[in-house]
Amino acid sequence: MAPLIQFENVDVFQRETLVLKNVSLSVSNGEFVYLIGKTGSGKSSLMKTMYAELPVNEGLAFVAGYSLVELKKREVPLLRRKLGIVFQDFQLLTDRNVNENLLFVMKSTGWDNKEKMQSRCDEVLQSVGLSTKGHKMPHQLSGGEQQRVAIARALVNNPEIILADEPTGNLDPETSAGIMYLLRDISLTGRSVLMATHNYNLIKRFPSRVFRIEEGVVYDDPIESYEGHTDEPESSEPVNEM
Repeated sequence: MAPLIQFENVDVFQRETLVLKNVSLSVSNGEFVYLIGKTGSGKSSLMKTMYAELPVNEGLAFVAGYSLVELKKREVPLLRRKLGIVFQDFQLLTDRNVNENLLFVMKSTGWDNKEKMQSRCDEVLQSVGLSTKGHKMPHQLSGGEQQRVAIARALVNNPEIILADEPTGNLDPETSAGIMYLLRDISLTGRSVLMATHNYNLIKRFPSRVFRIEEGVVYDDPIESYEGHTDEPESSEPVNEM
């Protein structure tokens, strides 16, 4: 079975600026993978290429069966329906309750059966532990609960891939652990989860495969490098070259 995410020799640009050079990586079904690096290292830019916010002009780049190099504008919504995206700042609609936040996404992605929409809404809220919070407004929820709503929103279309960009960045350690357990459980359902973070303590507590970005290069790090360390490890195997 082909990887759900596969990059070979891909350069990542922000406008005219080269951010990452010659990226090669792959993520398989059901795999949980960290993407780590300092703020501004290119983590978000790499994720933006995956959901076609930034273009890929050369190399080989496949996400959920779509070639990003050959992707046409009309195909972008189709690609994004196979992805669930979770942001650090939640990005919930503050003038709508939890149910309405989820229903808004469903309507915008082609759902039209109200009964099925509400059933799916109830299902994903239960899966993230918020089955009684559908009537709540975002400001009535804790930060951890808001992030769980954001994860529920990412799950509504039953995506193949979850892209989580610093999902614990605004949360305390205990709440962050709850989000990590949830994301790990999601990967056990067969979805790929790629999580950007700069929190090395999370990696030690919840060890898994790690891609590290440093000075425009992506490295495939051995997880053993993170045991007992809070700083970046010295040993790594590059999966791309400058």
